[in-house]
Amino acid sequence: MPKVDLASLPTYSGPDAVGHIAGELGVYVGRSISGAAGLRALGANVETLHPGASSSHRHWHDLTDELVVVLSGTLTLLEDAGETPLGPGDIAAFPAGVPNGHCLRNLSTEPGTFLVVGTRDPRDVCRYADHDLARQPDGRITRRDGAPRQER
Repeated sequence: MPKVDLASLPTYSGPDAVGHIAGELGVYVGRSISGAAGLRALGANVETLHPGASSSHRHWHDLTDELVVVLSGTLTLLEDAGETPLGPGDIAAFPAGVPNGHCLRNLSTEPGTFLVVGTRDPRDVCRYADHDLARQPDGRITRRDGAPRQER
């Protein structure tokens, strides 16, 4: 099995798919393990959230399972049931098809790093819990029910 050197992977950052509509997420830096390793059915990234940043807008997936493992720092899991602090070694899992809007937010004063792993189903729809938005399999942003959204 080839070793992936995380430190040598290119970084990415920027808004999520609905950031231009729902608002920016703050400063974060990610590295794509799956991209470097050529994985097609499994997404794996290591991301660092700077203070005040969020991993995404609260969302859930129809056909994608997600798992996060906190590697360093203190992050807060925001989900439908409320807020849960997470530290190194803590794990949160989100089964596909369960409408529990979730994201991680860094409410601390230090960076926090986590591993996020998810299945990749090309038919998946991502729904945003706090906005009437969904990302369709073809990349279109619609209302959560799939209807076209009205531009403002």
